[in-house]
Amino acid sequence: EMARLIIDLERNGLAYQSDEGSWYFSVSKKDGYGTRLVQLDPEQLKKGASSETGGAGAQRGGLDADEYDAEKEGVRDFCLWKAYKPEFDREDAIWDPVVDLEDGEARNIGRGRPGWHLECSAMARKYLGDTIDLHAGGVDLKFPHHENEIAQSEGANCAPFCNCWVHNGFVNIGDEKMSKSKGNFLTLRGACPTSDDVRAYRYLVVSSQYRNPLSFTDAALGAAKGALKRLDRVKVMIDDALSKGENGSTTSDGDIVSTVEKELVNFEVAIADDLSMPRASASLFSIVKSAEKEFKRVAKAAKDLDGDENAVSPPLDLAGLQRVQQALDRMDEVFGIYYDVPKVKGEEDDDDGAGSSDDLLVPDDVLELVAQRSAAKDSKDWELADSLRSRITELGFTVKDVKGGDPIVSRT
Repeated sequence: EMARLIIDLERNGLAYQSDEGSWYFSVSKKDGYGTRLVQLDPEQLKKGASSETGGAGAQRGGLDADEYDAEKEGVRDFCLWKAYKPEFDREDAIWDPVVDLEDGEARNIGRGRPGWHLECSAMARKYLGDTIDLHAGGVDLKFPHHENEIAQSEGANCAPFCNCWVHNGFVNIGDEKMSKSKGNFLTLRGACPTSDDVRAYRYLVVSSQYRNPLSFTDAALGAAKGALKRLDRVKVMIDDALSKGENGSTTSDGDIVSTVEKELVNFEVAIADDLSMPRASASLFSIVKSAEKEFKRVAKAAKDLDGDENAVSPPLDLAGLQRVQQALDRMDEVFGIYYDVPKVKGEEDDDDGAGSSDDLLVPDDVLELVAQRSAAKDSKDWELADSLRSRITELGFTVKDVKGGDPIVSRT
């Protein structure tokens, strides 16, 4: 598939083979290159431009080594297929593809390996067709990677490549981008050791604006937990009131229903507006607040009438609460927060075999946290190290540092 794409690009006048045998995309021959996802001046695209724009090339320390070839026709041209170099390439990572052409001839593009971008375009065409509906990726991939995907795919297929692009921001630990080199790299298992943590992290992510950086902190996770407790509480109260059906009115006075209808419209508008999840969350909690006010109204009235044997407590607006219940279910089709976190392998038997030899084993996720804590200490990030120690403690383990040796981990 990759070799076929290169041949199609060559036929369309957009690909050429250098003297050393590598294949390159001719950027100067593709109208609009570098301006679809980022607004770059084509005349200013020089060698190493990816570093200047903070793109993924910059993450690797500048221009990709594969993009250098003294025989390139243009300095902006990017690599489609890199010719085999015995002093550089591994034998088990090299292909020698032959393409059967329509006229019955066979074409060999040469022994080598694909450039950074080619595989994505080839996979998209094979499995999804010439035009795809949605393409996602990190914001750092806009240029050069995604711009090169567009150029390759549209140049070979002569059709639009993607209808909608979705680029997410980075996950930050505090104010810094999460990175292994900084010692602040966390896995989901390590960062969210309990089911409550998992649900809270899910809500934290899904309620954020995907294009913006996501700051992962204990405070942010705590706020998400608080929001979930509020959502869980009101849902239980509504389910309980509707199941009992006592002391309630089956006709609504309209306040709750009107709030629900208005916020459902706002919710749909927010979702359609570039997935504006913070606004969608605001609509969710406006509906939740209307239900909470109804329960508080009835509770206050009952308290005021306390001691009056002849007094009758006002009924709950069951019709309104039922509409809230329906709205929460509808919104949860997007948020996905009302669910039981499935147990991972090994957790199903947590309640069995107490005192067995398994108690002497330290789970992999705990060992991973310990390793991350050691890396944080080496980087002198004491706040992160203390946070990781707290997570280890939450999992039921203690860690003791040993001078000049590995830390000792044991069950509490």
